[in-house]
Amino acid sequence: MTTPYPFSAVVGLDDLRLALLLTSVSPAVGGVLVRGEKGTAKSTVVRALAGLLPQVEVVHGCRFACDPAAPDPGCPDGPHTPGGPSAARAANLVELPVGATEDRVVGTLDLQRALNDGVKAYEPGLLAAAHRGLLYVDEVNLLPDHLVDLLLDAAAMGRAHVERDGVSVKHAARFLLVGTMNPEEGEPRPQLVDRFGLVVTVAAPRDAVQRAEVVRRRLAYEAGPDAFAARFAADEREYATRIAAARAQLPSVRLPDAELDRIARVCLAYGVDGMRADIVVARCAVALAAWHGRDRVTAGDVADAARLALPHRRRTDPLDPPGTDEQKLDEALAEAERQAEQDRAAGSADSAADSSGEDEDDEDPDPDGPGGGDGPRDGGPSDGTDVASPDQAGPSGAPPSGPSPAGSRSSAEAPSGEFDPSEAPQSPDGAPGRPGAIVAAGPAYRPRTLRISARGEGGHTGRRSPAFARRGRVVGSRPPQGKLAGAPHLFATLRAALDRAALDQTAVDQAMRGIRVLPRDLRESVHVGREANLVLFVVDASGSMAARKRMTLVKTAVLSLLRDAYQRRDRIGMITFRGAEADVVLPPTSSHEVGVQRLAALRTGGRTPLAAGLRAAATTIATERRRDPRRRPLLIIVTDGRATSGPDPLRVAPLLSGVATVVVDCESGPIRLGLARKLAAALAADVMPLDHLEAATTRRSAPSPAPATDRAYRRAA
Repeated sequence: MTTPYPFSAVVGLDDLRLALLLTSVSPAVGGVLVRGEKGTAKSTVVRALAGLLPQVEVVHGCRFACDPAAPDPGCPDGPHTPGGPSAARAANLVELPVGATEDRVVGTLDLQRALNDGVKAYEPGLLAAAHRGLLYVDEVNLLPDHLVDLLLDAAAMGRAHVERDGVSVKHAARFLLVGTMNPEEGEPRPQLVDRFGLVVTVAAPRDAVQRAEVVRRRLAYEAGPDAFAARFAADEREYATRIAAARAQLPSVRLPDAELDRIARVCLAYGVDGMRADIVVARCAVALAAWHGRDRVTAGDVADAARLALPHRRRTDPLDPPGTDEQKLDEALAEAERQAEQDRAAGSADSAADSSGEDEDDEDPDPDGPGGGDGPRDGGPSDGTDVASPDQAGPSGAPPSGPSPAGSRSSAEAPSGEFDPSEAPQSPDGAPGRPGAIVAAGPAYRPRTLRISARGEGGHTGRRSPAFARRGRVVGSRPPQGKLAGAPHLFATLRAALDRAALDQTAVDQAMRGIRVLPRDLRESVHVGREANLVLFVVDASGSMAARKRMTLVKTAVLSLLRDAYQRRDRIGMITFRGAEADVVLPPTSSHEVGVQRLAALRTGGRTPLAAGLRAAATTIATERRRDPRRRPLLIIVTDGRATSGPDPLRVAPLLSGVATVVVDCESGPIRLGLARKLAAALAADVMPLDHLEAATTRRSAPSPAPATDRAYRRAA
């Protein structure tokens, strides 16, 4: 087994190391989400943390790692006798792969034992293996949402509850949860990010000396892992000792009321939703105090905890760019300190007034005698020394700096669901229709749902088009391909057993005693659910589109469709064409917020090379099919159908044969040429007027037996 890279050998990344150490001291903090570009040592640091965790005592033979001193009374392998046989082992590091399924995470029915031995047995999953250890989820933003919900629920409650395949099991699942992600692959939902206690953004060093040291240490490690680890063995032991000592001190750390008030003021001033932020900051501040060997939380602990626990909770609109409003956080901390000083001053004044009144009643001339005014009484703070100044030493002598990507904005600056026109760069004169002009979008609306009616193979779980899936409506059964992937189909399994027994002439006596189900009789359920698609936008950005505020309507429509694609878990791409060529402004990605930024910066003007846009779409779709053949594309062409540059677009249309397509007709005015309809006919697609894209508009239109879009998708499929 290869020696892991030492935790103490990591260069820089102070915020990340501190966050991991704090969640090791107090798992109740809620785990750590690490955001960073590729090659920033995210996985290296997380795996190195496992070597610092204290050893655990487990009940001998227990698959759920019960503590022999206090075994879980509801353990499926129990009951265990306290003080029984036990063994000491290192804390587990369990890695959850991107392709993990729900039954692998929470466990499932041991079907082979059920068929062979006739007993209902539970096969534990990864949550059971991670109990009292570390659960590491790489690329957490690529996991299906329901799996992330399962992980976060178990981490918050400390127990896993399994109800599936006729099995009802509860078991302990207390672990350190650490997830890593690359923002280039798309952002997870804000609701999921909010459930992580701490979020840290990491980046490669910008200092040449640090970068050289990183390479120097990495080469030394690869040349001799054991010798390299021996260089940092003393530092590793010191970290492990401090973690154990901080865990022991954690229950005795006191959180004064003054600091609890400070936490509430900071969260209010920062504008976070709900109460989770307040609770996480409080837990993190207590862990910080324990890590530094203090028995009381200080103002510096609160400030450091807020920088780790609050920044990611400002992003309430899913299409807002992620990041930190560092200035807003500093203002919130300063405002909380100012209010604390006012409260202390008011409390001191009240105490002095009460003391002065007592002096007059008692007529005691001695100011140092009983009733003197040199200390606070019941009306003031319980302990004036509990509130420390913000410049006291933090975890590393200075407060950790939170993530602060450039260009971030708060949800208070732009209403949820709307694009802020002030953020879009403007042309010198701002005149629409001029080459290079930028036109802002209007408020987004709920668009009509566009789907591919032909049933897919369900390669990616989503919310758009019908497809075979692991969950959903049961439509049939089939023999399992290898290990059972979904729930067993009971009726089909029994029918297969009966058919087998009917063909077996020696089974007459067995039929009198009952039919025995064999493993080869097993059938699994076939479900139909929803899949996610690749939604590729091809947008006409020529000069004709900017006339009569048409581009504002187009941008609003595309913005609304982008929001719909986010909600349905689609990948998106965007191609624009103007002048003499087409431009892939957004290659297929899951970063919907990047799509909003590219849309905001979209320039208009010039001629209309429609054929170039279609050709670029065909090339992009072909590339994505080679990369991911199970994800079906949905092409949305936003144009008025005019082509004033390049070849005839009808000649290029065969390149998109078989692709489900919708043409959004942007033509307006009393005289219409119907060119978009001709393009739709050549693509075997449907055409939808731009002003009919809004769902409310569609509902007001006359009802039809079947939506025209579905008819077009059936032709395309």
